[in-house]
Amino acid sequence: MSNPLVSVIVTTKNEENNIEICLKSIKFQSYKNIEIIVVDNYSNDKTKEIANKYTDLVCDKGPERSAQRNYGVSVSKGEFILYIDADMIFAPFVIESCVIEIKNSPLTVGLYIPEIILGNGLFCKTRRFERSFYNATPIDAIRFVKKDIFIKVNGFDESFSGPEDWDFNRKVSDLGELELLGNYKVLSDAKEKESGFSKEIANFLISNGINSKDLYNKYNNIIFHNETNITLSKYLKKKSYYIKNFDKYINKWGKNDIIIKKQFGLFYRYLWVFIEKGKWGKLLRHPLLTVYMYFLKGAVGFAYIKHKLLQN
Repeated sequence: MSNPLVSVIVTTKNEENNIEICLKSIKFQSYKNIEIIVVDNYSNDKTKEIANKYTDLVCDKGPERSAQRNYGVSVSKGEFILYIDADMIFAPFVIESCVIEIKNSPLTVGLYIPEIILGNGLFCKTRRFERSFYNATPIDAIRFVKKDIFIKVNGFDESFSGPEDWDFNRKVSDLGELELLGNYKVLSDAKEKESGFSKEIANFLISNGINSKDLYNKYNNIIFHNETNITLSKYLKKKSYYIKNFDKYINKWGKNDIIIKKQFGLFYRYLWVFIEKGKWGKLLRHPLLTVYMYFLKGAVGFAYIKHKLLQN
């Protein structure tokens, strides 16, 4: 397993504004033994045309991400699977770091990859702040997994969309350990390390809220989530769509399941996840972001309660 093939599955639907920089960031990876598989949900824009410039493996599949990801894995040849959405951008050493982590941890079957939200406005800054609390918690989900494990758990459940990541995470965790990707310094030469980011990608990240010093010194193996065009109304609309599938997921695992209680319970979702393991200090250092974060969480909670009331 000195240089295993990694299959990167990218799911798309009308992503012409995001797909190019996403695929460029994969092409700029320090780890080269990869295949890129774009599984498109019948886009009517230029998504597939752009994707074809970067990979020959562009497929059509729907109706949702679960089916797209499962299909991508079915045509993949890699020993490992890394699945992402088209609005995500890789730091240059993500895949190399994942391979190193797996090689150094024989019992590990899947990896959480730290994620940072992009954007300059208050909404995006608040989302970036909120997301920083979730790494490797029950609110997070793995993105890098051994292919044989993926097959053993029958991939993603195609009966719902939204909590499919959580469901997949649960199934994989039954077969081995899940770890958070560490901050490996895979290149020792500082000048060479800085060149890992292409100028175009670096400029894009810096212009969308990422500090340049952090970009080169801290964020070698991060996934950047491009939410620069997401507004509060779009965010709530997306959350409302996912909420419709929550009951299927909850019924599958049971209301009394400890992870379900954390993912949907008020105590963990609104308090403990933000203060456990010393994270409470971050809330005190950023009072404005904390207040606005709770406003966003309250809005999502209201949407969930509204959905439950309409069901009854």
